[in-house]
Amino acid sequence: MDFGAVLCTAAGLVLLGIAVREGAVVQRLRQHGVRTWGVVVDNVRTRDNQGPKWIPVIAFTDRSGHRVEFSPRMQGAGLGLETGRQVEIVYLAQSPRVARVRMWRHVVGPVVFLVFGGVAFLGMGVVIALTS
Repeated sequence: MDFGAVLCTAAGLVLLGIAVREGAVVQRLRQHGVRTWGVVVDNVRTRDNQGPKWIPVIAFTDRSGHRVEFSPRMQGAGLGLETGRQVEIVYLAQSPRVARVRMWRHVVGPVVFLVFGGVAFLGMGVVIALTS
């Protein structure tokens, strides 16, 4: 078996494993999550291979009265949130840092993205293995 096939298959399995974990978090948030409202307090500029991008920082107050700040896990074009915008948040009461913006693209988007990526890598691993 070719090293490329093994590498692609391993990457696919890792991505699918992360997708399963993220899916479990989303399921816990749906069943036991606390809903509240938060405010986008800042947009932090970062750089990656494709140039600068802005990542929103959202603040909310948890059940204990503590201020919690987090950035959405799903980032990219079309996923930005303007400063000052009020957004609905869902978080786990025992760990408010595990919070998500309550929008489909921010809650389910990471799971879908990881599943597609995992399937793509697995597919490439199979193609490489069959053509070797």
